[in-house]
Amino acid sequence: MLITSVLRCSKVMDKTLIELVGHQTQLIVELGEYAEIVHWGKKVSGAHAGFRQALLRPVPYGRLDNDVAMTLHPELGRGVFSSPALEGHRNGQDWAPVFTIIDVEHYLNGIVIKSEDNNAGLCLKTELFIDRHDVVKTRHTLTNTKVGIYQINRFANTLPLPERANEIMTYYGRWVNEFQTVRAPLAHGGYQQENRRGRTSHEHYPALVAGSKSFGEMSGDIWGFHFAWSGNHRLRVDVKADGRRYMQAEVIYLPGEESLEKGKSISTPWLYATHSFEGLNGMSHHFHSHIREYILPRSFKEKPRPIHLNTWEGIYFDHDPEYIMSMATQSAKMGVERFIIDDGWFKGRNGDKAGLGDWFLCESKYPAGLKLVVDHVNQLGMEFGLWFEPEMINKDSDLFRAHPDWLLAVEGYEQPTGRNQYVIDLQNNDAFNYLFERLDYFLSSYNIAYIKWDMNREVVQPAHLGHAAGHNQTLRYYDLVDKIRLRHPSVEIESCAAGGGRIDFEVLKRTHRFWTSDNNDALERQTIQRGMSYFFPPEVMGCHIGASLCHSTRRRHNIEFRGLTALYGHMGIELDPVKEDQKERQGFERYINLHKKLRPLLHSGRTWRVPTDDDSHQIHAVVATDQSEAIVIISQLTMPTHSLSGCLRIPGLDEQAKYRVSVLDHPSNYDDIVNYQPPWTKLGCELSGEWCKEVGLAMPILDAESAMLIRFERLN
Repeated sequence: MLITSVLRCSKVMDKTLIELVGHQTQLIVELGEYAEIVHWGKKVSGAHAGFRQALLRPVPYGRLDNDVAMTLHPELGRGVFSSPALEGHRNGQDWAPVFTIIDVEHYLNGIVIKSEDNNAGLCLKTELFIDRHDVVKTRHTLTNTKVGIYQINRFANTLPLPERANEIMTYYGRWVNEFQTVRAPLAHGGYQQENRRGRTSHEHYPALVAGSKSFGEMSGDIWGFHFAWSGNHRLRVDVKADGRRYMQAEVIYLPGEESLEKGKSISTPWLYATHSFEGLNGMSHHFHSHIREYILPRSFKEKPRPIHLNTWEGIYFDHDPEYIMSMATQSAKMGVERFIIDDGWFKGRNGDKAGLGDWFLCESKYPAGLKLVVDHVNQLGMEFGLWFEPEMINKDSDLFRAHPDWLLAVEGYEQPTGRNQYVIDLQNNDAFNYLFERLDYFLSSYNIAYIKWDMNREVVQPAHLGHAAGHNQTLRYYDLVDKIRLRHPSVEIESCAAGGGRIDFEVLKRTHRFWTSDNNDALERQTIQRGMSYFFPPEVMGCHIGASLCHSTRRRHNIEFRGLTALYGHMGIELDPVKEDQKERQGFERYINLHKKLRPLLHSGRTWRVPTDDDSHQIHAVVATDQSEAIVIISQLTMPTHSLSGCLRIPGLDEQAKYRVSVLDHPSNYDDIVNYQPPWTKLGCELSGEWCKEVGLAMPILDAESAMLIRFERLN
């Protein structure tokens, strides 16, 4: 980074305005004793002096006699009566620190602020950056500079919101029903979300959106937030009594968990945020672009995302190497590019009640070893992947019998199990090194290109040597993945936690793919995948075609609906291809080949969630960055509300160009349910991008739980 200037000061300095500029938005930060964002929104031009003069607030009666700023680090000691950024103490002292800026480094795209409170013996570093995609990221680092342990209770990131942000969209969910969204007004009081499950969680994905009333996919002034942390967290949005509002994100520290000796520091995770004046689609474009440029490794972009077959729903724990090789043979014939053996391959693992922790090949299941299977998969032209759940242990295992002290638990208590398993204390160096050695052994001994890294339970009473250790357990998980990646940089890793239980930006820095949900039901996946799409691009979203009878919902769908639903992500299949009949296998092959043809566009283009006239429809589009083509899926979730379905309008195309419109895929009964469908769906048509956006095409009539795929190609 290039430092453009360094602002030095003693205790107090004259107030200075600094602009941090993205592509469409800007931050104007006032620096004096403290840092306050006075504008975060659309770019404006003009003299700084005029900016500040225009925003000086009145001071009403009945309050403190001077204006109280909502700073980047709100402090009770300055008279901020809302949630402070730091709560802690030194044996009951130094509990209300007031930090004063002493140094500022100004970069082209951000600032690093150093503040201190000599009375409390604390130093604070605040980092605030904005990138060319309008994504802001910020974090704090606290250092204890005085003798005596400083106990931290809370340590939060804070960003302001304008008064016009009067509605929020938040997430809820559960296993097999992740990424559900809900709206609420933001007028008084506020909103708070807490996750204490020890991982990112299915229930409380760490993100939210605030914006102008009734903001939508295509319109509205909105601010989106993502907290890049994979453990316990708290998100809150508060409306102060004077109408000002702000967002906070923080790790939830368990009692006594974090304390600093003199000279020691602690940092908050990064809080990512963006402003869009073009609705939720604009927000997603910012986050997707940031992920693609700054989070995903270069090697990821240079290699097409391989189509998977995962064995779990095909064979579960029933492992027979000869049969698995026949599954691989059928998979290769269908066009699969990566074959993954899931749970059940290791010692003592015949069900989910035993074996976790004993990461040694089951010799009774694999008497000829694993290499025979790996070589067979490779000879078929596919990569080989293997499932692990390194953080977990069954009490019915040799590992537990040898090391019962390796549990992440409080001695003297019997924890409830989750999927009949417990958690290993990664802060125990012997346990950590054992897990690394076992993973390293398999990755060094076999041509394993991929790890499906699972975590199937929530964390209860996380303790190391009797002390609360939820925060450090998450950090040690990061350390373990980092160490594996350093030793085996070409191995790709999937973050799976019983589906979507550990999905966030910080995990993505270390992995290559998320298993979105254990639910492969195409109808349920429509909502789950849409919820995930707000913050993540499709190439990191694992989307599998399951068997016609869904294992999680017992609902049946035809191959067309399953295939098109799985098209818009990192595609795979989750079944036993040997048992499927020829017609089904031909269907899998069709959608695998279709995905391969469209993959370059799907994994690089701009995602649009297209508004519909009827909530029974869900329309999703990906438009090439150069606007040369687009792919659109119309999903009919339930019966149409009316006998006609309105018009399909597609944003994001070149309005001055002409496009050829054609249908790539439709339900097998497409012509059987109406007198006739719109002629353009049979004959195609040519339309301008402007027409497609403003007027559109007559929608076809579809049965509930079916879908249709349309292509737009720009004509030269």
